[in-house]
Amino acid sequence: MIKNYMETVVDHLLPTVLASYTDICTCERCQEDIKAIALNGLKPLYVATNKGEVYTKVNEFVLQFRADAISQLAKAAEIVVNNPSHD
Repeated sequence: MIKNYMETVVDHLLPTVLASYTDICTCERCQEDIKAIALNGLKPLYVATNKGEVYTKVNEFVLQFRADAISQLAKAAEIVVNNPSHD
């Protein structure tokens, strides 16, 4: 199975980013929009084996790696706050 591990990272960090906003809709649609926008701004990190997934988990703890993901999530959240895709 091939997987973009950045999806796991974004899923893990999204609640932290959402908690910093008081004026954001947290419905499933808005959360999916935020994740999609953030993932489009991040370099994909594909893994095909459990060993590859373990390696990428180690990289997740590198400060710059997390900072990039949080930065893209924050940018995506701002886009969704200003342009919600529902009423």
